[in-house]
Amino acid sequence: MVTEPPAGVLEKPKAILFDWDNTLVDSWPCIHDALNTTLVAMGQAAWSLEETRERVGLSMRDAFPQLFKDRWEEARDIFFARFKAIHLERLALTPNARALLETLAGQGVRLAVVSNKTGDFLRIEAAQLGLTSVFDALVGAGDAPRDKPAPDPGYMALAPSGLAPGPTVWFVGDSDVDLACAAALGCTGILVRPEPPRPGEFADTPPHAHVNGCGALRALLDRLGTGEPLPSSSSPDR
Repeated sequence: MVTEPPAGVLEKPKAILFDWDNTLVDSWPCIHDALNTTLVAMGQAAWSLEETRERVGLSMRDAFPQLFKDRWEEARDIFFARFKAIHLERLALTPNARALLETLAGQGVRLAVVSNKTGDFLRIEAAQLGLTSVFDALVGAGDAPRDKPAPDPGYMALAPSGLAPGPTVWFVGDSDVDLACAAALGCTGILVRPEPPRPGEFADTPPHAHVNGCGALRALLDRLGTGEPLPSSSSPDR
């Protein structure tokens, strides 16, 4: 499904910066497991999966001091230990992600990842999936002076392409943090998730378009500049 943007808003991208978790890879079960292991070990109540989806978005160095105060480094070590033990065995691309990336790379679109996943874990996962060579850069949490939603990792990700942020650079992600980063960079923000934005949900940084998955994003890109109507569907991306 594509939420059609106003006429003239979208320009065909020369580069796309992708979020990683729950945009290109299905990470919620793994993140939820490692986070609840950490919460319980730190004497806090476990979260439901829905709570995890709602509350997780910032990088660890931004989120954990708020959540665990002066014990955040202890919590970090617990999270990392559990995450390291399970993340590769549970690693899976979201539907149509590989086909989307291969098509874009074949068309000469410059691709990079800007993630709030710790950079080392991000690059290990990309290598495991055989995707390292598709991207100009894989920028994770801790790689830039500041993490998303600050623009710093976006500039770092674009550096190999020599392109400057602007309407022909898209930032594709599933969260408010991604849209805020897109706005900070001055890029075109694309929301990719099954459900459309709720009224007022992204009041400060509304997406230029919403698609329900990588397949719908590919369909949108295929039709840009052709004069054809944007594709739409009531069913989830598969």
